[in-house]
Amino acid sequence: MLSIAAVTARALDIELTEPFGIATGAQISAQNVLVSLTLSDGTTGIGEAAPFPAVNGETQAAVLDALASAQTSLAGLDAWRWRPTVGVAEHALRGTPSALAAFESALFDALCRRAGVSLWAFFGGAERELVSDITIPTGSAAGARSAAERAVALGFTTLKVKVGGAPFDHDRARLAAIVAAAPQARLVLDANASLSADEALALLAAMGHDKGQVALFEQPTPKLDLDGLRKVREHGGVPIAADESACSAADVLSLLEARAVDAINIKTMKCGLVEAIDMVAIARRAGLGLMIGGMVESKLSMTVSACLAAGLGGFGHVDLDTPWFMKNAPLQGGWLERGATLQLDQISAGHGVTCSLAPG
Repeated sequence: MLSIAAVTARALDIELTEPFGIATGAQISAQNVLVSLTLSDGTTGIGEAAPFPAVNGETQAAVLDALASAQTSLAGLDAWRWRPTVGVAEHALRGTPSALAAFESALFDALCRRAGVSLWAFFGGAERELVSDITIPTGSAAGARSAAERAVALGFTTLKVKVGGAPFDHDRARLAAIVAAAPQARLVLDANASLSADEALALLAAMGHDKGQVALFEQPTPKLDLDGLRKVREHGGVPIAADESACSAADVLSLLEARAVDAINIKTMKCGLVEAIDMVAIARRAGLGLMIGGMVESKLSMTVSACLAAGLGGFGHVDLDTPWFMKNAPLQGGWLERGATLQLDQISAGHGVTCSLAPG
């Protein structure tokens, strides 16, 4: 039997080029966790947890504590029988989904490295590349316009704009400035569950003709307000995606029953990889659109998400941009970048990312 010999974790702190802000809070640095998993034959894989306190209350300290407490439960498990092994991890790491995602990433990385197959191929190898959007940072309208101009010059055709958590006129001015700078770009609005349905509809109405550039409105209303999501979907005139409302396969079924959304944003940090696969299957069967996103993650966990999305295929919205907001990250390999395009088919084994930090 090929078993798990050890699981270790250490802090992975990465400086950001500027604070990454959403409606409910901001991070001035990525305070993540690096997980290393060693198999009984010595093969090692790595994964990353990216807790975001402003989203779900998870912290780096909580993730490190959870992984330390789970070590005895995880050691000795059959690595090849990864479904039941992940089931044990789900129980041991309950309450810290980003820790579960990091464990699964490290496990699949180790198995794929041992087998000499890429994680992209393991997930199906459906599409060779993805094209990501990029977020326009929070701030002034003038700053938003400059950021949009830079993004377009770099080849990005889809711009993600954080809204909510600020006065209505501020959001409207930023949107107008972005449209002026990038009149051909697709826009993804993301309120991070900070608006009421009426506020979201008012913002869309205030955009006037500019609303035609909105390709998606992500989580305009609070997590549990499925009626509000449905109201924006029915009266807003733009597709609606669930993010905070979609953390499990059961959540996707609830959203379907409520007829609340047009698409689901899959983030491994909310649910782990195996649950994400189940969520994709349900959404695809029901005809919902798919989006791949993340928290404030480095190229390590973002490459895992890219392998998942490109491997399974069919993701119409790609939001894997946070590595572009990091500097001095101790990571090499992973996807190949060509402007906004992320190429996956050149990865030879695992997710292809290595880290210069020593294991925990």
